[in-house]
Amino acid sequence: MDMLSAFGPAALFMISMTITPGPNNMMLTASGANYGFRRTMPHLLGIIGGCFVLFASLALGLGVVFERFPLVQTLLRIIGSLYLLYLAWGIATAPPPHFGASEGHPLSFWQAAAFQFANPKAWVMGLTLMASFLPEDGNTVVNALVLAGVAELVGFPCIALWAGFGTAIGRWLKGPRAWRVFNVTMGALTAACVIFILG
Repeated sequence: MDMLSAFGPAALFMISMTITPGPNNMMLTASGANYGFRRTMPHLLGIIGGCFVLFASLALGLGVVFERFPLVQTLLRIIGSLYLLYLAWGIATAPPPHFGASEGHPLSFWQAAAFQFANPKAWVMGLTLMASFLPEDGNTVVNALVLAGVAELVGFPCIALWAGFGTAIGRWLKGPRAWRVFNVTMGALTAACVIFILG
């Protein structure tokens, strides 16, 4: 299967994986609501950049380590789960933006990018993408970079929808009580992703 014939199925796979709920999308929704779409953009780009590097690395050898050493998978789940719970707590306890905006800030580009290496969903997505759609013919490095790039081009608008959804919700929330309920709910949903990681 050449690269051109891989694009269509790979794009459909990425749409199904990135538009569905997960740790990144829960955090983007909360960030969009609390900080707005523009301030959430570094978070968005960090996810794209981190996944690009992760996916390409998996195709070029990192995936073999992951598959051959089950302990690495276990450690990844534990580290990812603990970090996700930490982020969920930050979301749940974030002050309402109009009453304490100076106290909080969205994830930076580098924080969001680094999180992808502790995000089991990103690993599973990358391993499946490269195992299923990476062409066997041609230069492996070029194929890996192109496929990872296409995957992130397709994924960006899907995850951006969640940030936009959060931004829209943020405009409807009135008063500190509504914001507290929203932030606690989003924190709980983010923490709930740990169930699927460890399940």
